[in-house]
Amino acid sequence: MIPFHKKTIFCTIRMIIPVDIHTHRRPQVPGTAIVNCFPESFVPQTEGWYSVGIHPWYIASFAASLNDSKARFEDLLDHPQVLAVGEAGLDKLAEAPLTLQIEVFEYQARLAEEADKPLIIHLVKAVDELLKLKQKIQPVKPWIIHGFRGKAALAEDLRHGFYLSFGEKYQEEALCIMPSERLFIETDESTVSVDTLYERAAILRKTPLEELRRTIRKNVGEIFFRQ
Repeated sequence: MIPFHKKTIFCTIRMIIPVDIHTHRRPQVPGTAIVNCFPESFVPQTEGWYSVGIHPWYIASFAASLNDSKARFEDLLDHPQVLAVGEAGLDKLAEAPLTLQIEVFEYQARLAEEADKPLIIHLVKAVDELLKLKQKIQPVKPWIIHGFRGKAALAEDLRHGFYLSFGEKYQEEALCIMPSERLFIETDESTVSVDTLYERAAILRKTPLEELRRTIRKNVGEIFFRQ
């Protein structure tokens, strides 16, 4: 077990509520974004926030050393700067067999429940499989589909059981119909600034920019920081 000293770390972290809930780039100001890491690449910055997970594109390397990988991964979820599990995922365009993806996804989803942390989800052409897993697992912790690009009809179907996070590319109508309390903004791998994404979303939703910022900051606080 990695000896994390939670009280010491929390005392040194200046509490910043991240406005970008999923990125693969370290933000210029630590703490303003939740940075996604693989278990083997997790090296936290002071004041930074993170999610740690096993992406379906890289399941093979995780499975190759399964016991060691699981032990390392499970230890990391106790780290106080790790706010979420993920991105876990189901992706029918990935090379890994879907049966293996489902197994690893369920493993991570159950860990999220045990760790009392939300699950960030990568989803490509596997909505039915995701819904079946949700019905099977019956999670208490929130499930967040990141980088959502589906049509408004799919957003309508998902918006009561999931949180949706929108990045640079999405269907505008899907963004507009999302209830504000289930909405997040992210940069993911985009080079467009998160401020620009907020500005665009506010215009599309016909909402004052500061009101949108306050709403999503409230969502982040309730989902990622509720003790």
